[in-house]
Amino acid sequence: MNDAVTWPALLLLGGLHGLNPAMGWLFAVALGLQQRAPKAVWRALLPIALGHALSILLVLLLVGLAGLVLDGQVLRWVGAGAILAFGAYKLLRPDAHPRWVGMKVGFRDLTLWSFLMSTAHGAGLMLLPLVLPPSGHADALHHAAHSGHLMPSTAPVWAGLGAVAVHTLGMFTVMASVALLVYHYVGLTILRQAWVNLDRVWAAALLAAGTATLLWR
Repeated sequence: MNDAVTWPALLLLGGLHGLNPAMGWLFAVALGLQQRAPKAVWRALLPIALGHALSILLVLLLVGLAGLVLDGQVLRWVGAGAILAFGAYKLLRPDAHPRWVGMKVGFRDLTLWSFLMSTAHGAGLMLLPLVLPPSGHADALHHAAHSGHLMPSTAPVWAGLGAVAVHTLGMFTVMASVALLVYHYVGLTILRQAWVNLDRVWAAALLAAGTATLLWR
């Protein structure tokens, strides 16, 4: 992950996630309008970002554990297959969202809602092209680990936490900017007049991420 592309890409991908209303900014605006208080928008943003970060962290943790038992190339194929399958599902079922929560929510409810929404939309899967090590490097690590030539290291853990932090920073910055812009200046009316179907964009982004996982590096 220590290259000039990965970290800016993580930040930009976070911005893309923050732009998606399904990731939370629309819910934050709705809470602000319901309570007629800008502070309600701000109060919603932190737990939404936290839930998103936890979802991303879970995916990275699972990928890290899978990397201990799977060959690097196999792990890349499995990851790409999962992203492409999920992208195809979102393309065919763009309206499939969790619908369990009402408008009376606290910090814990918002965190859990955001975690479920991010996980259900495959937000963490989009990071796989960036966080999976290059094929040759992954194979070398895999074989070295099994032959006992590697000492335990905390470097991957810190790199994973850093990836989550950078991605969440980009997501939070864009999400907060859009939420405050819509709440204070634009209003929700524009959603009925100039709406872009971001569910389709999201599905296309998943398919692009799956393709990149197969082809990149």
